[in-house]
Amino acid sequence: MDYSQEYKQKLVSADEAVKLIKSGDWVDYGWCNGTVDVLDQALAKRTDELKNVNLRGGILLKPLAVFAREDAGEHFTWNSWHMSGIERKLIARGCAYYSPIRYSELPRYYRESSCPDDVAMIMVAPMDKHGYFNFGPNASHLGAMCETAKHVIVEVNENMPRCLGGTECGIHISDVTYIVEGNNAPIGELGAGGPATDVDKKVAQLIVDQIPNGACLQLGIGGMPNAVGSLIAESDLKDLGVHTEMYVDAFVDIARAGKINGSKKNIDRFRQVYGFGAGTKKMYDYLDENPELMSAPVSYTNDIRSIAALDNFISINNCVDIDLFGQISSESSGIKQISGAGGQLDFVLGAYLSNGGKSFICCSSTFTDKQGVMHSRIRPTLAEGSIVTDTRANTHYVVTEYGMVNLKGLSSWQKAEALISVAHPDFRDELIAEAEKMHIWRRSNK
Repeated sequence: MDYSQEYKQKLVSADEAVKLIKSGDWVDYGWCNGTVDVLDQALAKRTDELKNVNLRGGILLKPLAVFAREDAGEHFTWNSWHMSGIERKLIARGCAYYSPIRYSELPRYYRESSCPDDVAMIMVAPMDKHGYFNFGPNASHLGAMCETAKHVIVEVNENMPRCLGGTECGIHISDVTYIVEGNNAPIGELGAGGPATDVDKKVAQLIVDQIPNGACLQLGIGGMPNAVGSLIAESDLKDLGVHTEMYVDAFVDIARAGKINGSKKNIDRFRQVYGFGAGTKKMYDYLDENPELMSAPVSYTNDIRSIAALDNFISINNCVDIDLFGQISSESSGIKQISGAGGQLDFVLGAYLSNGGKSFICCSSTFTDKQGVMHSRIRPTLAEGSIVTDTRANTHYVVTEYGMVNLKGLSSWQKAEALISVAHPDFRDELIAEAEKMHIWRRSNK
């Protein structure tokens, strides 16, 4: 069937499309590098006409036009499923808020919510001959979002890679209200930061030594997971698989080094499965039209049952702080929101249930604040207001540059002893003293 006529009928300017939005509406902006651009600029021009417009999205890779004005918070509120640095600045201005949820539950939330989107706006790849607009590397929750929204506006960008997959990775023109042709600017990139530090490399080596041939990998974002990826690419490991929430540049390096073929996966053999991807143009070019990759909703990629079905599942994630009880905070520092719950807990639980699986929470033993003062990431208790991402009952392996410990099943004094053993030496006596006060230390241990 030729969909060109329907395309012409639904094609409008961005200014025309955003006239659908009214004061009090809930409006979705897409996700990560699929966040709308020209539609955002068009909506910003209507600022004075609108009040209390609630925007949804997450992992912003560049500032939004609607929040350029100082009084933007009187007109728009940003509700984020996962924070980036840009969104943290909006929190400080009082116009952005984090929406806590396990990422795997997001598609279900959209389908069961009593507060559906009035308008959903997403950046997509150009329509194919079958009438579908591909979500690019953002299957995530967008299928459920489009199913339940009252109106769907797609912003077409020729630079959006067409990411193949299983289900819910695109929308048909028959389900679209309006089509807007964007400015075809390069889609947002997310670098891995600077080169790996000596600390990153030490942590990475400890983890890589635990990875068997045929393992299935999940990597989080950040310097340490990427350092692990670099070491894997240089290693003798083979027959690796990928099943991850987020696809990152490190996977491209591992694949191009010939380490990934997915032949040992129990499900989705030979496919690299991911919920969304954010990285550099190198990664986007690799994802584009690549049949080895499988773009799938997070209700599948992050489902504990999917993860546990894969033998030798290796989950590698960062954290902000750990306390001596084994509680992991990966999303806030005190009351300061940093990122979000994401899928970390799902992968911690799923990896442990996997036959031969392991989950690793890694971090540097210390950090230095803006005043140049060094602090331990292993604390007696989490800072007041810090959010527990992984409870003490679920934490498996913890890794710093000083070693690796398995906390599963340990009593409170054993956990404290193990964590202090991988803390920075300058802080160990202080941590022991605090552990004694909390009655989780045995004098015979020292």
